[in-house]
Amino acid sequence: MSGVNLSGIVKAYGALQVVHGIDLTVAEKEFVVLVGPSGCGKSTTLRMIAGLEEITAGDLTIYGRRMNRVAPKDRDVAMVFQNYALYPHLNVADNMAFGLRIRKMPKDEIKTTIDDVAEILGLTPYLDRRPADLSGGQRQRVAMGRAIVRHPKVFLFDEPLSNLDAKLRTQMRAEIKRLHNRLGVTSVYVTHDQVEAMTLADRIVVMNDGRIEQVGTPMELFNNPANTFVAGFLGSPPMNQMKGRLTETGAQVGDAEIKINGSVAGHAGRDVVVGIRPEHVTLTDEGNSSALPINLDLVEPLGSEALLHARHGDDQLVFKADTNGDISHLSGVTSVHVPSHLVKLFDAETGRALNLGA
Repeated sequence: MSGVNLSGIVKAYGALQVVHGIDLTVAEKEFVVLVGPSGCGKSTTLRMIAGLEEITAGDLTIYGRRMNRVAPKDRDVAMVFQNYALYPHLNVADNMAFGLRIRKMPKDEIKTTIDDVAEILGLTPYLDRRPADLSGGQRQRVAMGRAIVRHPKVFLFDEPLSNLDAKLRTQMRAEIKRLHNRLGVTSVYVTHDQVEAMTLADRIVVMNDGRIEQVGTPMELFNNPANTFVAGFLGSPPMNQMKGRLTETGAQVGDAEIKINGSVAGHAGRDVVVGIRPEHVTLTDEGNSSALPINLDLVEPLGSEALLHARHGDDQLVFKADTNGDISHLSGVTSVHVPSHLVKLFDAETGRALNLGA
């Protein structure tokens, strides 16, 4: 059963259309992440699901019920905001209980519910504290707790971790994932951070300029991006993209020929973009691979691995290499080896992925 279904959803502000007829189905208990650059329409889409933005055209249903004209309070959704939106004069328990009191839930049920959710989120020692006395991560857990106590059909997250430092973001990602596995509530999560998207999502929706570019599991999108935008957005660092032209046996990129799996002979002369993931290259020849000459600019050590910033012709490239505890051997790298089965091809004009067949 679908938890949330968007069919031909359009959002316009006067003559300015910012979401262009998107279609998306979020299954019951699924965790879907909307990701994309600033201004791509992901937060607007989330706010339309919540009822905070009016839908210009199309249909929104939640568990089979059409929600276009239903007030936010009647949609049975709970939203966690980027800025926490806590009441500063109320303690943790009262912040979490506020919505339940509005719904006139009996006091004993409220206390039981707050105690249960506080235990789940590790907030029991902080129930008497006010938000000003909490860390950023604790405040975010309170905001999540306020959503959980309502037992909604759908959780909506609007960039909830963007105000946290890097260490807290990593901790909270894990907590959100564990929480979803425990509660199993249909969830839609918005972020501009592709690492959050990859680590949290059952499926990722990549948006750009008010349109959906691709939908799939994290590894589907990582391994088989639909176009150059998705290829350049997912991955850290993102996929290297080089202008090339197909030959009878591969792709000519500058003064190097890259071997390609599949039949390219019938496509010789076609302009393409050659995509190579930074982590897919090796420094020594392994099996069916091509040597790509590079001019090394910078070695950026990260511990167990290093980033090699380099150039090939006019293309700026980044590759990953194992350090084995020492980076001295990396300063002399003059070429990397590219396994033919991991090379991706995109049409130079449209940017769409090419599958030339075996």
